[in-house]
Parts: sequence; structure tokens; C-alpha cells
Amino acid sequence: MKIAIIGYGKMGRMIHEILRERGHEVAVIIDENNTSEFSSRAFASCDVAIEFTRPDAAVNNILHCFAAKVPVVSGTTGWQSSLPEVKALCDKGGGTLLWASNFSIGVNVFMALNRYLADIMGNFTQYKPEMTEVHHVHKLDHPSGTAITLAEQLIAHSDGISSWEEPVSDAVLPVPDGVLPIHSRREGEVPGIHSITWDSDVDTITITHSAKSRRGFAMGAVLAAEWLAGSKSTNNKGARHLGFYTMAQMLSDYTRTHGIFV
Repeated sequence: MKIAIIGYGKMGRMIHEILRERGHEVAVIIDENNTSEFSSRAFASCDVAIEFTRPDAAVNNILHCFAAKVPVVSGTTGWQSSLPEVKALCDKGGGTLLWASNFSIGVNVFMALNRYLADIMGNFTQYKPEMTEVHHVHKLDHPSGTAITLAEQLIAHSDGISSWEEPVSDAVLPVPDGVLPIHSRREGEVPGIHSITWDSDVDTITITHSAKSRRGFAMGAVLAAEWLAGSKSTNNKGARHLGFYTMAQMLSDYTRTHGIFV
């Protein structure tokens, strides 16, 4: 496949490395210094674009892809307030987008486990949940997009939780009933740790996903790009129809286990 990389930071460079390993051609690399390439023939010829940039740039980057009729995989977080509008545009045939707050296969398995555990814990009101997420000091948004996705899952699958909030400090705890506290920390070069704890007077249940490097996120994004372009190898079999897609749909296809990831 011919791929465009949008954003060439640490993630972009790792994605480039994996694309080479898997035999794909990187036709164009676009960053903030050469955005005119969105209008180039090289970009228009791409089967799919992979976008990892900044929250303030993501929407414009995605719209440029739509204008060039290039399907796009985006892993940028922090712009979710605009996501409904972008989804609506996809639904009207304006473009093809697969967006996820986290492309790690392990994290998406963790999300499936989170939903399943929340369904169970709804029967045991003595347990109260809270979440902690830890990332590297370069991460701008907080809570992380993954943490927000996990929180939205908890709200959807647990009658006892109606919202989430970031406590100003531990001193303000406990939070009101029905509110999920999310604690965000930024430390060193931590790729990402997410922990969800269900605590009661007699015991504690904790599930944790801890990333060892960014490679898992990059590999997931490349797999998503292959899937979105209709190819699980280097042979393009036809891109997906216009619309908005999720990692849940991709993983359901890959594993043939419908209902677990969605």
C-alpha cells in the first residue's frame, strides 16, 4: 500500500519503521512545515493516511484527508469535543475515518475487560471505582483520551456512575456518589499506565494495563490502516466504504469474535 504519514514525532517515526518492515510504501510525510503537501499528487495517490499530531491540528488534518478522498487513521486525542461533527460528516459521505483514543491491541482487550467487569460490579454497590492514568511529561491533554474512553464505558455499563471528574488534589476526596474520580500524573517518559480500582471496606479489585513502549500503539495504528484500506497484507483489496470506523470493528473482523470488542 501507499501510505501518508501526518506528524513525524516519535510516533510518526515508529510508524514509518513498522510500515517499512511490513513492505508498505511511504509516499509522503507531512508535518507542520510542509502542509502544502496535502494538495500534492503524492498525497492524493495514497491508499490511506495515518495521523498522529496535536489536538489543535487534528481536525484540519482530517478534513484535508477528506478533501483529497484519502481514508485516514487518527490517533490524536484532546479534540473529542469536535468528534461528533466529524462523525456526522463521515455519515453524510464526506470522508472515511478510523479514530481511536488508543490503538494498542492490549489496551483494546483491556477496554473489553473494563466493560465486562463494570457489568458485573453493577450488582455490588459496596464497591466504588476510581481510575489513575500515568503518562510521559510531553503529553499535553489530561485525562488521557484512553482514560476518558474507559470512563465513558464505566458510565455506560454501571448504573451507579453518572459522570467523571479530575479531583483538584487527593485532599478533596471523597468525590460525590455517582462520580468517577480520574487521577492524572505526568512522569518521565512513561508510555502509558491505566488502572481501574473497585474498592470496598473489605477488599479491592484492580485491573491495570501498562505499556512497555510506544511500539504497541504504532503497530495497532498500522494494522488499522491496513484494515481501513481493505488490506491485511501489502495487496490492496479495496478501501472501506465512506464512514466512521472504530478499533472495535477492526478487532472484531480480525478475531471473528463479534460482541466482545463492541
